[in-house]
Amino acid sequence: MRVEESFQVRSDPETLFDYITDPERLPEWQTTKVSVEQITPGEIGQGTRLRERTKGPRGEFDQVTEFTVFDRPRKLHVTIVEGPYPVNGTWTLEPEGDGTRVDFVAEGELGGLARVAQPVLARLIKRQFADYHRRLKRNVEELA
Repeated sequence: MRVEESFQVRSDPETLFDYITDPERLPEWQTTKVSVEQITPGEIGQGTRLRERTKGPRGEFDQVTEFTVFDRPRKLHVTIVEGPYPVNGTWTLEPEGDGTRVDFVAEGELGGLARVAQPVLARLIKRQFADYHRRLKRNVEELA
């Protein structure tokens, strides 16, 4: 399964990247997050792991994510290390005009019954990330 989206944010890449990677801000734009906790010590960067409590269609679940690419302010790849939905995400940020162009890709192989419903789930995931990214854009632009 693969979902792609591109959008523009009126913000510099550094501010946007820092907002996206701040665990305390994640529930502000990914509104299905109930709680987020950094579980690796130290500064946030490549290798940082987060435990996320998420509201899903069948109730809440936990997942552990890892920043497997952390190239501030250009690229972030988040890998699902543990959890029921192994859909990883990559955000690529490029300065463009008076802001930043964001190219997003979510990819993953769903198993079990989810594999049969993959086309429907892909549309739902695309819609969910579009909603997340509208909030992200609004929130970061309000910081300026």
